[in-house]
Amino acid sequence: MHPRPRTGPRTVWQALPARGYLLSSWPWRALAYLVTGAVAGAASLVGIVAAVAVGGVLAAVLVGLPLLVLTALVGIPVARMERHRLRLIDRAPAPGRPARQPPATGPWPWLTTRLRERATWRELGHALLFALVLWPLDALVVAFALAAPLHLAGTPLLMATAGGGEEAKVLKQWTVTTWPAASGVAVLGLLLLALGGYALGLAAGARAELTRVLVGAPREDDQEARVVELTRSRVRLVDAFEAERRRIERDLHDGAQQRLVALTMALGLARLDAPPGPLADQLAKAHGEAGRALEELRELIHGIHPKVLADYGLPAAVADAADRSAVPVDVTLELPGRLPQAVEAAAYFVVCEALANIGRHSGATRAAVTGGHRDGRLVLRVRDDGRGGADAAAGSGLTGLADRVSVLDGRLSLSSPPGGPTLLSVEIPCEPCDPRDPRERTEPCA
Repeated sequence: MHPRPRTGPRTVWQALPARGYLLSSWPWRALAYLVTGAVAGAASLVGIVAAVAVGGVLAAVLVGLPLLVLTALVGIPVARMERHRLRLIDRAPAPGRPARQPPATGPWPWLTTRLRERATWRELGHALLFALVLWPLDALVVAFALAAPLHLAGTPLLMATAGGGEEAKVLKQWTVTTWPAASGVAVLGLLLLALGGYALGLAAGARAELTRVLVGAPREDDQEARVVELTRSRVRLVDAFEAERRRIERDLHDGAQQRLVALTMALGLARLDAPPGPLADQLAKAHGEAGRALEELRELIHGIHPKVLADYGLPAAVADAADRSAVPVDVTLELPGRLPQAVEAAAYFVVCEALANIGRHSGATRAAVTGGHRDGRLVLRVRDDGRGGADAAAGSGLTGLADRVSVLDGRLSLSSPPGGPTLLSVEIPCEPCDPRDPRERTEPCA
């Protein structure tokens, strides 16, 4: 067996208690992290102050307002830079902001999307904290942990050069006049320099942890981004499914149905021309079968995606379904306009399935379909005066409809006590499509 290769520390916190820390690269990495932080923080402060000042001066003529708005996004590049700098202290990359795509292309959708994200404002707070507080602390840590011990360690050199071999000023506070004293201060400086290496590691590690908290993507943001992406992908699948249903309906309507109509007409003409006898009887039978096949095909096309639903909307389609129901149905459905195609299709098929179940199983003498658009939701109620006792889990077909409604973030509930009445309720979140707005006249909207 080969020995497992040893891996070095991945963070400064792992390196600090290890032997040979001072002889490793980690003190230098910590020093580089703090020094670059001081430089970048000072540059960020200058940039933010300049942008706010110029934007404030030009705001009087409205030219500076866009600049002030863009200043709110200064945290995005600063956070990206900080995530790269974190690799000096922690080799594991810091998670970035969730990737949320704007709803459309162009600068304005991108700007509005960024301004609505909590990560943008959290990163702006980090940029302000970085520019006003953190970088001076980085500079102070470097000064006390490195510059001061180096100055003490160089006391003999200062005494030999600047003091003419007679005296040396230590940190501009104490005067050393003898070589033994200068040597003692130099030894103290070396000891403090060793301690400074650990101080640099501690300060850099704490500074990196604070940065990771402020500019890293929190778990809840990542989960929220996943939920948003899953919701969008689910909506795209529903839209693609509805588009495919419409394509099949068009192909059957324009292709197979027209061929059956032509076949039925041809058989009818042949039947008229044929003399009485076995041939005429066979033609009559074929003509009847073709007519029944045409009726079944029309019912199939109507079930896939009825033309009345595509052309006139949900109220007309529900009224048409009520007219074809075996049980008399009262329809009261008021909508402010057309709804998204997926919502209209789901609601229509829920109503059709409910009316079919009423005709087959309920023993009802009358049913009613009511609903409308309230508080951003399509609300439908299907009620009958039947015997009740319906169970959505008993294979009535409502389970599949509930799944279809849930894909649209809707809810389907059933109340059917023994003896009736039965009430089926559907709520689907949606907004009406404005036909005057060209952005609404897209494929997902009816």
